Amino acid sequence: MKVGILNLGLSNLFSITSAVKKLGAEVILLEQPTTEIDALVFPGVGNFMEGARRTQGIMGELLDYISSGAPYLGVCLGMQLLFESSEEGPGDGLGFFRGEVRRLRAAKVPHMGWNKITPVRPSPLIEDVQPGEYAYFMHSYAPRPVEERIVIAITSYGEDFPSIVGGGAVFGTQFHPEKSGRTGEKILKNYLQAAKR
Repeated sequence: MKVGILNLGLSNLFSITSAVKKLGAEVILLEQPTTEIDALVFPGVGNFMEGARRTQGIMGELLDYISSGAPYLGVCLGMQLLFESSEEGPGDGLGFFRGEVRRLRAAKVPHMGWNKITPVRPSPLIEDVQPGEYAYFMHSYAPRPVEERIVIAITSYGEDFPSIVGGGAVFGTQFHPEKSGRTGEKILKNYLQAAKR
């Protein structure tokens, strides 16, 4: 299968590209979605405002792609941009999910390193992922969805926050699956398998 990885200069793409290729998929680096791919991954690190600025020119194409029911996985900033806005500053997200991205209410931010993910509802994305498995995080902000039903897993860091969200064929992980060892590999594999259905 062909997996498009969105390249907007928001992430080092080597790790995510390598992780997807390891699972047997062909990777195509894209500056906007295309119908020539079977699934899309939007990785990103850093500032929501910068992410919003860089996606502004392809906002329509991204929303058309997601709304068509095509598979989408947003990683870290790529997940946050699925929401409407952020406390981090001005700029519009895609607004596919209702809610705001807020600064973590923890004594120490950023939240960096390994932490547990706890599934709260079934999803193809977390098949064979057990409660308490660890994933790798690197962020200071996390989404606060209006609709709890989109929350697939939570993580605790000063407070509980959504670490995996999803609706239809659209998913987001606040952690970096490409840096999360066996657990991250399972999640990426599950995403690719779900995209084939």
